[in-house]
Amino acid sequence: MNNESNTHFGVIIVGDEILSGKRQDKHLAKVIELLAARGLPLAWAEYVGDDPARITAALKRAFASGDVVFSTGGIGATPDDHTRQCAAAALGVPLALHPEAKAFILERMQDVAKEQGVAYDPDRPDNMHRLNMGVFPEGALIVPNPYNKIAGFSVGHVHFVPGFPVMAWPMMEWVLDTKYAQLFRRDAWVEKSVIVMGAMEATLTPLMQAIERDHAGVKVFSLPSVDHPQYGRHIDLGVKGAPDAVAPAYQQLRDGLDALGAKVGPELVRP
Repeated sequence: MNNESNTHFGVIIVGDEILSGKRQDKHLAKVIELLAARGLPLAWAEYVGDDPARITAALKRAFASGDVVFSTGGIGATPDDHTRQCAAAALGVPLALHPEAKAFILERMQDVAKEQGVAYDPDRPDNMHRLNMGVFPEGALIVPNPYNKIAGFSVGHVHFVPGFPVMAWPMMEWVLDTKYAQLFRRDAWVEKSVIVMGAMEATLTPLMQAIERDHAGVKVFSLPSVDHPQYGRHIDLGVKGAPDAVAPAYQQLRDGLDALGAKVGPELVRP
C-alpha cells in the first residue's frame, strides 16, 4: 500500500448482469458514500464482465497498484463465478479451503437445516458443494459476512465481497473500520463551489490553472450543465481539499470570477 498520506481507494465491480443492463449497479454510489463518511475519496472504479481473462487482468492491476481496492461480485460457487479463481491466478498461488470460512459455512448449513426442520447432513452433495465458497487464494484472510456467514476474503489490500448489496456493504464497512481507521480524515475534506451562469470552460481554464498552481493540495473542479431546470446553462465551479487550504483558494476563485465579470449564482458547500 502507498504511504498513509497518499493512499488511494478503488473499486472493481464484476458481473455480466451490470454490463448487460439486467441489473443497475448500486455499489459505486455506496462505495463513494462509505468513503466520504470517513473523509476519504474514491480514486477510480472499473467494471468488468464475467470473463476470466479480463477479471484476472483487472485484479493483477489492483494487486500491483498498492491501492486499497474493493472487488464486488463473482465469489460464489456457480459456473459463472470466477473471481476467486482469477484472484489466485493473478497472484500466482493455489486455491485452498480456508478453515475459518469452512467453519462459517458449516454453521450456516446447520442453521438452514434447523430453519427448514430437516436433519443436517454435511455429506449431502449440495452441502459439499457449498464448501467451495470458502475456497480462497492461499494466504487469504476472511472478511466476515454478518448477513449469512458466507465470508469474503482479503489478500493484502484487495478485498473481495459478494455482489449482493445487503451483504457487500456491511462487509466493506467492516474492512474500512477494522483495517483503515488510521486513514480516516473526517472533517478534513471539504468542497466549496459557486454556480457560474452561462460561462464557457475555456474562459475559466486559466483561472483554474492559477488556483491549482498557487494552492498545493487543492483540486479545482468544473461541472458544466446545458439544461438545468433552475440555472439553465451553467458551470458548478469550485475547489476541494483540506478546509484551511480551500478557504484561500476559494477566495482566489471568487476574485477571479469578479475580475472576469462573471455572473454567479448560489454557493455550494459539501463536507
